[in-house]
Amino acid sequence: MKPFLALIARDVRLGLREGGALGAALGFYVIVVAILPLGLGPDMNLLARIAPGVLWVALLLSALLSLERIFHADYEDGTLEMLATGPLPLEMAALAKSLAHWICTAIPLIIISPVLGLLFNLDPAAFGPLMLSMAAGTPAVSFLGAVGAALTCGLRRGGLLLAVLLLPLYVPVLIFGVASVNAAMGLGGSFTAPFSILCAFTLVTAVIGPLAAAAAIRSALN
Repeated sequence: MKPFLALIARDVRLGLREGGALGAALGFYVIVVAILPLGLGPDMNLLARIAPGVLWVALLLSALLSLERIFHADYEDGTLEMLATGPLPLEMAALAKSLAHWICTAIPLIIISPVLGLLFNLDPAAFGPLMLSMAAGTPAVSFLGAVGAALTCGLRRGGLLLAVLLLPLYVPVLIFGVASVNAAMGLGGSFTAPFSILCAFTLVTAVIGPLAAAAAIRSALN
């Protein structure tokens, strides 16, 4: 357990120290959400109705910006080879690096989401469900992102390919994340059902993602 926690702490420190990935994700998130109300006009009812969808789509696109860094730097400097031959199973290393990415990228985006929701006249009563659904769904973004990052870690400028591979896989997260917030806003359905499916999807990706990422890393290193 110690090597697992140490790897998470190492990646979190590196992510916060460099700041480039986090800054790009936060900047992109803020800019996209701030520009859209200007283009959609002053209809406050329309803005409130589409707020959950806009915030979720912007968050997913922002997370994509930093996914390439999960394995690429370690692949370039040889750290990934050391992890593959070290005492920690490669699947656990992939899980640790996925969790570190989620901590460094998704948590700051989740924290500022209610503030950006004010630009869309989002009901303050929906702030809690919005953050809760994002906290439940965004780990799946990192787990699936680790698979794409592992598949493209040996490629230069693999960001576009990464987006093409991952965006279709993010559709369930988007659908059930938005549905849970809409339900909390009283726009139909119950909050529990889509939220439970979102949690289940995250748990499934927590198992499948590291296994697939480790297999892709072994293929890249051979």
